Amino acid sequence: MKTSLVVMAAGIGSRFGGGIKQLEPVGPNGEIIMDYAIYDAKKAGFEKVVFIIRRDLEQDFKKMIGERIEKVMEVDYVFQELKDLPEGYALPEGRTKPWGTGQAVLSVKGRVQEPFLVINADDYYGPEGFRIIHEYMVNQMDLNADAYDMCMAGFILKNTLSDNGAVTRGVSAVSPEGNLKGVRETYGIQRVDGALKAQDEDGNPVKVQEDQYVSMNMWGLPPAFLREVEEGFPKFLDQNMEKPKSEYLLPSIIDRCIREGRGQVHVLPTHDKWFGVTYREDKPTVVAAIRKLIADGVYPEKLYE
Repeated sequence: MKTSLVVMAAGIGSRFGGGIKQLEPVGPNGEIIMDYAIYDAKKAGFEKVVFIIRRDLEQDFKKMIGERIEKVMEVDYVFQELKDLPEGYALPEGRTKPWGTGQAVLSVKGRVQEPFLVINADDYYGPEGFRIIHEYMVNQMDLNADAYDMCMAGFILKNTLSDNGAVTRGVSAVSPEGNLKGVRETYGIQRVDGALKAQDEDGNPVKVQEDQYVSMNMWGLPPAFLREVEEGFPKFLDQNMEKPKSEYLLPSIIDRCIREGRGQVHVLPTHDKWFGVTYREDKPTVVAAIRKLIADGVYPEKLYE
């Protein structure tokens, strides 16, 4: 069965001093975090990568990333545009923020007809997640199920924190059978005086545990799920059009499917340690971590000849 990797790379890196954090070199030969994700995905068996990018970055993106990836994998590009709204909807005045990961994934409709894995461009996930999701897609995913058959890499919260500031995570409740019961977008997660602090979208404190599962936007999805994303977007807009910072988020869409009995997500545990350049101060840590992975034989010195 053919499988695709979908990379969400349309973010502007607002916390990264205005730079494009997805393009920051972290490897010894100028590799970026995305290079390592694609290397792991290809090794796991994914055959095609679809980049979701901003149209104004297209030429730079192709030059810095796409052209070398095209030598080893099938590559396609789609665009997440602020003005890409369903028929009958117009961009509200003053809206400058993209509509979120749900809109991003919707941009691949018509370009992906096979099971696909969604990831963020600026996260290092480790090889295990790609391997277990690809194995699930090929050997277990039921594309004809009445409810969407989905999976996700279940990261351990303590393995996904930044030493340099707060992070947002999809805090996940998992059944004894290993199925996702719900995912709650949780903000401001960080250690303060040795204890974990977090808050909900309204800024109210919430409790989190360091050993609980979180989603890192590493979702294995059937192609039919794109209908769900498409049908839910107008409903989201009806409720949030006048909220300039509201986002149509993929975890929220999946959470609703679970609650309404229209989807099931198998949580596939991974113990790899996440890292990413969320803040500029994260970069030296990431560079050192990549160096250690190369020394340990996880990656070659040069990913792509």
